[in-house]
Formats: sequence, C-alpha cells, structure tokens
Amino acid sequence: MLRTHNNGELRLSDVGKRVTLIGWVAKKRNLGSLVFIDLRDRWGYTQVILQEDKFKDVALIKNEYIIQVTGIVTKKEVANKKLPTGEIEVSVEELKIVNSSELTPFIIADETDALEDTRLKYRYLDLRRPIMQKMLMNRAKISKACHNYLDRNEFVEVETPILCLSTPEGARDYIVPSRTRPGSFYALPQSPQLFKQLLMVGGMEKYYQIARCFRDEDLRADRQPDFTQVDVECSFMSQDDIMTLGEGLIAEIWKEALGMEIKTPFRRFTYDYCIDTYGSDKPDTRFDIKLHDISSILKTSEFEVYKNASTIRCIVVPSVASKTSRKVQDNLDLHAKKFGIGKFGFFKYCNGKLESSLLKFINEELQAQLVNELALKEDDLVIVGAGNRMRVCSCLGALRCQYGKDLNLYDPKSYDFLWVVEFPLFDYNEETKEISPCHHPFTKPLDRDVSLLDTHPEKVYAAAYDIVINGYEAGGGSLRIFDQTEQKKIFELLGFTEEKIQKKFGWFVGALKYGVPPHGGFALGLDRVSMLINQTDNIRDVIAFPKNLNAVCPMSNAPMPVDEQQLEDLKIKVETK
Repeated sequence: MLRTHNNGELRLSDVGKRVTLIGWVAKKRNLGSLVFIDLRDRWGYTQVILQEDKFKDVALIKNEYIIQVTGIVTKKEVANKKLPTGEIEVSVEELKIVNSSELTPFIIADETDALEDTRLKYRYLDLRRPIMQKMLMNRAKISKACHNYLDRNEFVEVETPILCLSTPEGARDYIVPSRTRPGSFYALPQSPQLFKQLLMVGGMEKYYQIARCFRDEDLRADRQPDFTQVDVECSFMSQDDIMTLGEGLIAEIWKEALGMEIKTPFRRFTYDYCIDTYGSDKPDTRFDIKLHDISSILKTSEFEVYKNASTIRCIVVPSVASKTSRKVQDNLDLHAKKFGIGKFGFFKYCNGKLESSLLKFINEELQAQLVNELALKEDDLVIVGAGNRMRVCSCLGALRCQYGKDLNLYDPKSYDFLWVVEFPLFDYNEETKEISPCHHPFTKPLDRDVSLLDTHPEKVYAAAYDIVINGYEAGGGSLRIFDQTEQKKIFELLGFTEEKIQKKFGWFVGALKYGVPPHGGFALGLDRVSMLINQTDNIRDVIAFPKNLNAVCPMSNAPMPVDEQQLEDLKIKVETK
C-alpha cells in the first residue's frame, strides 16, 4: 500500500493513528534537529516532522522530490488555520525517497512569478500548482453537471465524426490530407452542425455531445484553435422551450461547480437594443453606464461633423471629468481611430456647467438640452462619437467596458446572465451591398420576416439566441431551417450556385426531402464557461494543454514539419519560399 490517506484528509479525529502518506515535497524547513516538510498531492497538504539524526537521507530531500512516510498523527501545538489539515501533523517513523527532482524552472505554488510562455513550456509542472488543479476539477464538475442534466431530460449522447467534409461555416477549416484518396482532404469540424441536424432527421429527437471543435482563426485570450462545446439539438420544441432548457443547464452547472443558486428565467434583450444601449451584442450589464442617442440635439449644432453624421451617441462616465487631462483625451482618440470614427467629442460637467472646446459650435439652448437629456452630475465626463451606427456603438461599447473595469463599477465576483435574441439573419456590407450569414446558412429566419427575403434580406432577423454571462458570449443557438424550399432560397441569396450547393451540401440538403421535423438547439462553450466559473480572463488557464496566441504548443512545439516519407505517402510536396 503506497498510502492509507491522502494529504488533504487527516483531521483532529485521526490523532493517534499510524498512517502512510506519499506525495511531492512542497516545502522543507530545517529547524536544527527537526525537519518539517509540507507534503502535497492533489487533495492538499500535510505537514510531516522528521528527526534529522534518525533519517540520514533527509539531507538529500529537495522540493518536488516524491517521498513516502509512515508515522503517527499528532496534534499541532499551534494550528495553521489556512489549511484543512492545519491542526495536525505526522511524526515520521519510516521514510522512503521514491523519486528525485531537478530544480524546477519556477515555484510550484499558486503565486508564481513565471511568465506564461515558461508555464506553458513546462505545463506538466504548472499543472501541479493547486490553483491549476482546482480549475481543472471545476471543469470536470461542469462536464458532470451537463451529463447529469441532459441525461435526466432524456437526451441521448451521440458522437459525430472528427474527419468530415469541408463546408463554409465562417472560419477557416483545419484540413487533413487523405492517403487513400491522394489530393483529397478531410476537414476537422468547426462544429457538429450538419451532423446534429441529420440526427434530428434520423428521429433521435434529443441529442447532446461534449464535442471537440476546430477553427483556424486568429487567437485571443478567450479563444483557442481546438475547443470544446456542449452541443445540444432537439426536435418538436419551440424557441422558448429550448431557451428554458439552456437556462436550466446553466443553473445546474453553477450549482454543481460553485454551490450557487441561479435565478431563472434570464432577462431577454434584442440584438438592436443591446447595440444601441450597450454597444455590444454581448453586453456586461453589471454596471450602469449606457449609450445615449443624442443625434436630435447635436445634429442641429453648428459643428459640421455632427451636422453630417448619420448617428451621434455618447456615454457618461461618472466622477472622472476633473481627472481627464488632454493627454488622456488624446489616448482615448486613438481608441476611436481603431474603430474608424476619427475623434471623440469631450464635454465635462464641472461647477454646474459644461466645459468643452466644442461649445463655440453649440448654443446655450442645446447645452441645456444636453445636460437635461443626460441628467448630468458634478464631475461627469461625456464622451461623444459620431458616424456609422455600428462603428460608433461598438467603439463606445468597448470604452464603457474599460471604464467599468478601471473604475471598479461592479463586483468582479458577481455573475450576470441574459439572453440576446433576434439577431440579424445576414451581415450586410453597406459598401458592396452584399450579404453573408451572420451565424450559419441553416439558421431559420423569423416567421414575421420571411416575406422580406425577396425584397430586403438585410432587414431579416433570425430565430437565433445567445447566452451572455458577464459580457462573454458563453453559448448560443437557433432554430434551424427544416423546409427545403426555404433552405434553397437562403443558399441562393448567399450566391450559392446549384453546383456549389451540391458539392458542399448535397449530402445534407438531400435529407431535407424526407420529412424533416422542426428543430433547433444551442451550444455552450465549455472552455468559456470554465473560465467564468474559475473567475479568470484567460481561457488557457482552464485547458490542460493549450496553445499560445500563435497557435503553437510551447511544450511539444507543435506544429512541426513531418518526415519526407509521410509527405510522399500523402502525395504532398511542400514548397518553401
């Protein structure tokens, strides 16, 4: 027997017992004739005491050595209240060094000064840190909650292919060459979208899967090239039914992982309301800074930029006007330029009146209207953007989030849940007048808007919905097109020829001829939900072996060139420039 107890288990009730423990040496302290060692495993720490003259090998022991000890549990004279095992210690009678360790490149502790690149290179050491193990165990609780909830609701877990046909789904595919069909390629799935819909055609009615997905796109703190989603699809259920199901799943996850009761139903905001009010289709509503439409006021001013703007919006930031110097304004203008809206207009409300270099263009009546409309208070800062609606709103939306964080306007440990509904069916390019799918080409248009498909497709909204938590899109879904005529119409609007439809989707659209049930579903991003549960803003913290921002695994150094023989077998030749 390697151990009788784990290192997080012993309590005062175990005093007097003879126990055997094993684990890593987290810390060693030599106090003359006595040596104190904090022994660590996945469950926690136990302090063990060795008499130096009794164990000659104790001098060899260093941090991260694995040792096995046998001894008697005793009560500590001074308890360590920070540890669950802090009231006891083990007086060692037998010692065995199980394995040695070189000096680690960083401290194995929750607090470490290691750069992320170093942590990822030695990820197997990084994973020894208790905080990392806690995050992965919370992730496991999330997966368990999903299985339990969906199994209880009579969903069937079905695996879908990893090697499949390349289909346009919004991002680049990762492609895999075929040895048996030279010159042909599989694609790794961006999602199980088509297969889960075919399971509905196949009469499964309720499907789920914790699915691996792959997208070759630029990375950021909350995105990885290979990721995991909790994928759900069901037949004969309304949008309300599906959203209620999703709320129940979220509530189960939070209860299982955090012991927290989540109130349902969640609020529901339309896409347009979110853009106009929060400047984002995934708004963080934990703080009260909102966008205001002041077009009707400033369009009548003498300032040419405002007179000619299609929209004028602003945010009011409390208690910062006196601290906002010219340098700060210049830095904010750089933010505006990134969104293509030129410069911001700034108004400070100090000593009961507006202050701005723009007041020479704005008469006193308009100034009074502005103060009343925005209900300005002392030391408020008004930041105004003018131009294209989406650019202005997105720019101000990003700025409100930054101020919300910088000014501590919300509790970072709180959770904010809502649905965003009624997304546009298409993304519309005002310059080229072209449309593209806002989600994927199988999303059902709202029944009320179907008549607009022939005349104004850019005005059509979708039966789509996203679950938003703390300003993150944690998941989303839609009702799917189940009528072959309607699906053909969408393909035609997107410019798909009959030949392209058959080449890319023929195997799928053929199934629409055979009595397809009304169906829909959603997917939760397991990585993002884990990130939120663990209250980190870096998705790499909750993935055991993640890639860096260059889509490289610093530990294995993947991707790397392969042997010439492998390329020859695949009939592939690599050209280097």
